[in-house]
Amino acid sequence: MKRVVLPLLALGLLTSAASAQQNLRIGLAEDPDILDPTLARTFVGRIVFMGLCDKLLDIDKDLKLVPQLATEWSWSPDQTAVTFKLRQGVKFHDGEAMDAEAVRYSLDRHLNLQGSFRRSEINVVKSIDVVDPRTVKVSMGAPFAPLLAQFTDRAGMILSPKAAKDAGTSFGAKPICSGPYKFVERVQQDRIVVEKFKEHWNAGAYHVDRVTYLPIVDGTVRLANLRSGQLDLLERLQASDVAEVKKDSKLKFASLTGLGYTGITINVANGDRAKTNVLAKDKRIRQALELSIDRDAINQVVFTGEFKAGNQWVPPTNPWYVKSAPIPKRDVAKAKDLLKAAGVTNPSFTLMVPTGNEAQQVAQVVQSMVKESGFDMKIQQVEFATSLQSAQKGDFDAFLIGWSGRVDPDGNLTAFIACDGGQNDGKFCSPQVEAALKDTRSTSDFEARALAYEKIAKVLADEMPRPYLYHPTWFWAMNPKVDGFIPVPDGLIRLSGIKMN
Repeated sequence: MKRVVLPLLALGLLTSAASAQQNLRIGLAEDPDILDPTLARTFVGRIVFMGLCDKLLDIDKDLKLVPQLATEWSWSPDQTAVTFKLRQGVKFHDGEAMDAEAVRYSLDRHLNLQGSFRRSEINVVKSIDVVDPRTVKVSMGAPFAPLLAQFTDRAGMILSPKAAKDAGTSFGAKPICSGPYKFVERVQQDRIVVEKFKEHWNAGAYHVDRVTYLPIVDGTVRLANLRSGQLDLLERLQASDVAEVKKDSKLKFASLTGLGYTGITINVANGDRAKTNVLAKDKRIRQALELSIDRDAINQVVFTGEFKAGNQWVPPTNPWYVKSAPIPKRDVAKAKDLLKAAGVTNPSFTLMVPTGNEAQQVAQVVQSMVKESGFDMKIQQVEFATSLQSAQKGDFDAFLIGWSGRVDPDGNLTAFIACDGGQNDGKFCSPQVEAALKDTRSTSDFEARALAYEKIAKVLADEMPRPYLYHPTWFWAMNPKVDGFIPVPDGLIRLSGIKMN
């Protein structure tokens, strides 16, 4: 494959004018969608938000909750409300003060703005009350175990109310939060530039003056740019390049087991396309599709065995994994019998795949496997942000898509299979699953939640609206001059502590 090195002009570098500055160039595997925490849904967008937007809470490398904008929090005796004490002296990038009213406004926006993807993450919230300028009380109708975990991500990001009100639906064009870096510019499909916010409450922990995020979809090209000095750090190094990078004394390498998964979302009820989608016709056809796939083979062929095969929203090593619903073995004969019972011959469908080397390889392996059972699977590669838009509109049969994962298993599940889930692109809806989800969210007792997840796993294994395939390992590669990078299981790049030596 031809390796292409991006020209310096395309990178928007200002090295001659800012030689004294510490500049960090990060290669992203896709171009983020809108830079609005309420409306965004891409993983790479979350990487950019790590610099732009502080949250109420964060997680550390050990997945423990740590303070960010909230310095402390306490639950009501009945576990239906949590009160946050906010950090003093925090400013937004526009100079406005971050206070309890800003938190109330931001959470209300996440809940009520048209098109919000955060709504289904925190829709149990019934009221957000300003107790005093430094205190906010968030109340729910019932206990909700995942709430704090949700506030460690976009649902907990606090925006400048003044900027958000003034910008309206255009807020994502120039996001203004209270993070350690402020927005400078964005050139779609080319770069996003941020610079250090000197009035940040923890500015001393951030040593890089300017960060440029560069979307480079082709993993081979991304690595070539790192080697040539056009990038300093890249996320999601291809598994096939891991061994080579480990041996390269001119590069640094880091890895960590992730929290997420990749699977196939099937359009069972989203719009007119679902009416003609053969996979939506009968669950036996979806069951046959899953039985045609060898998950271990995908891991070995595409990811050189570096990932973990899986059939649930958490990996088999996770304490929340439902052991009574193990990974099924590939069974082509049974798949053929199911197709015959469903009355279909050579069912044809299209698998939408975001652009990228590994996604394309996975699709090709799946295509070869399901063909043996009689499926005629076509592959349609679509630019990542565009593929998300198509999925949301229901313009797909099946969609190969990953999720970066959350600390609480609810964050890997509810948004995608709840009837009103914000990212339930296939529009699967099950009363049994709805009842079990309610049970998992209303208690913090592990055994009770595990029992509810077992019920969900059995329904999903039968209805098969979203066959899970594997769980990725995060791989990062970087210039040896990059120091202080700490991997965290959510795969995001936290800029605190990073230096260019």
